[in-house]
Amino acid sequence: MGIGIHGTGAFFPPGIETAADLAVKTGIPEQVIIEKFGLVQKHVADESLHASDLAIAAGRQAIEGIDPLTIDAVIYFGSPHKDYYVWSSAPKIQHELGAINAYAFEIMNVSSCFPIALKVAKDMIASDQSIQNILLVGGCKESQIVDYENPRSRFMFNFADGGTAALVTRDSSQSEILESAILTDGSFHDDVRTPAGGSKHFASRETVEKNLHYIDVKDPQSMKERLDPVSISNFDHVIRKALHKSGYTPQDIKLLLPLHTKRSMFKELLQSLELPEEKAIYLNHHGHMSALDPCIGLHFAQERGLLNPGDIAVAVSAGTGYTWAATVVKWKGEKR
Repeated sequence: MGIGIHGTGAFFPPGIETAADLAVKTGIPEQVIIEKFGLVQKHVADESLHASDLAIAAGRQAIEGIDPLTIDAVIYFGSPHKDYYVWSSAPKIQHELGAINAYAFEIMNVSSCFPIALKVAKDMIASDQSIQNILLVGGCKESQIVDYENPRSRFMFNFADGGTAALVTRDSSQSEILESAILTDGSFHDDVRTPAGGSKHFASRETVEKNLHYIDVKDPQSMKERLDPVSISNFDHVIRKALHKSGYTPQDIKLLLPLHTKRSMFKELLQSLELPEEKAIYLNHHGHMSALDPCIGLHFAQERGLLNPGDIAVAVSAGTGYTWAATVVKWKGEKR
């Protein structure tokens, strides 16, 4: 046995926005949202649920049947848009889950973070013999920071809400975390951000009146011209590199677990890897939930019995800034 994922969890708030609902909000035809954006519907949290609450609900699923006192570390890897500004949700999650022996902290790299979190957890366990179990947990309520009247944020209209978690253990009988590959192109650092709320544009009446507390793209055309030529090739690069380091090739992939993107990008990525659509999880009924997507994809794969012993899955994502990341997981669970 090796260091791997023992169990996963996923939680979605009951509120749902359909493509028809988004068509009313955005003025974009319903069929375009379904066919181009790749979104049939998405979950949206109300004022009673926040990123930490969504993460806690998923965490409870991931540790079901596990004594929370045996968890050594709790790592939040979810959205930076949380309950409060300049606040760590990890201690709250640790407390609510009863993992009182665990230390808790956060890592944040927006949407690219789950493959990175898997690497961090694996490396921590490998380097510290006292660590047996690490709970990776994330929440997302980014539907709240989308301004549907801002055409510059059009590609973010699929932002949705949810929670997910993965319990990484030293001796997992279910899976083994293999190798990772990560690539950052910092030339995109200034393209996507929430303009106000930080130290550059501290919150004020003016920033609120100008709608500067919603996520925005500084210059969509410029970003598109620079990002389009490299995006798929960088996805392809980190996937192939992680596979190569693990002793595999794209032909060995049983299941690709990507972030949710527009449908054309999803299909282009599959074409670059020569994978059929049935070998990937596409979250067209859930949308994009910051760093959560690949973990949610793995949870669905387990629920649906899509992985058998020896199968290779690849969690892959990308986050504005821009960072692309992939981690290979070898399945060892029971045959379905």
